[in-house]
Amino acid sequence: MTQQLPQVPSTEPELAGVRNFRDVGGLPTVDGRQVRYGILFRSGHLANATATDASFLTTLGLHTIFDFRNAADMRLEGPDVELPGVRNLNLPLTDPADGAEFWKMVREGNIDQLRSILSDGKAADRMSASYRTIITQRTGEHSRVLHALAENSVPALMHCAAGKDRAGLSIAVSLMAVGVEREAIEADYLKSNDPHRRYVVRRKDNSPAGMSPEVMELLSPLFDARSTYLHAAFDTIDQTWGTTDRYLAEGLKVSPETREQLRARLLDEA
Repeated sequence: MTQQLPQVPSTEPELAGVRNFRDVGGLPTVDGRQVRYGILFRSGHLANATATDASFLTTLGLHTIFDFRNAADMRLEGPDVELPGVRNLNLPLTDPADGAEFWKMVREGNIDQLRSILSDGKAADRMSASYRTIITQRTGEHSRVLHALAENSVPALMHCAAGKDRAGLSIAVSLMAVGVEREAIEADYLKSNDPHRRYVVRRKDNSPAGMSPEVMELLSPLFDARSTYLHAAFDTIDQTWGTTDRYLAEGLKVSPETREQLRARLLDEA
């Protein structure tokens, strides 16, 4: 049975140039503990952060920003703003060639191309497949994230472009490692659908035809947070490794000692 999640503190900001920012504090673990507030954050990219946004982010005392974007994302959006004293660790979770093809389709694809590539459930299937691929092929990157968090990298902020998929999976993996319930992970993941959090889709052709309801409907699955996408990742873990514990131990090479360090870093005291 899904637990009622704690309310996000009323001080949660709506940043002007950073989408989808939030603290994942308060999420419950299976043994009755919860994630500490002020220790693990998630968002979209920081390239457009305003001076006021940067000033707020500086107050969080961040140690590390994990940036999961690839080179194609960087060319499109630019680098993150620099925050004094904060380490920025770029760990691409998707191939730049895939990223370039993706953004070309989103920005420039005409209606016939978009129908061919995305209609009849193909867009949603594409997203589920990408989640499965990240789980099976980016074990090294996720291992590096967990070991960094266990050692000395908190407070930390994780982001990609929209803060939904690559950051969402990395947050999910981090939360699973400390025993957060999958239902709670999913509830947090789905917050990326809130209107003020969603990635703003831009098109090279911003005419009524280029931004038509059909075009936006075809693109929508790419920018939705859907339970089916996250379940594709969970199912891949279960089908490949059998259990979350084996995924962490065998897939990500995370020892029991490292998991205890993670729990000490990320969770409220028992």
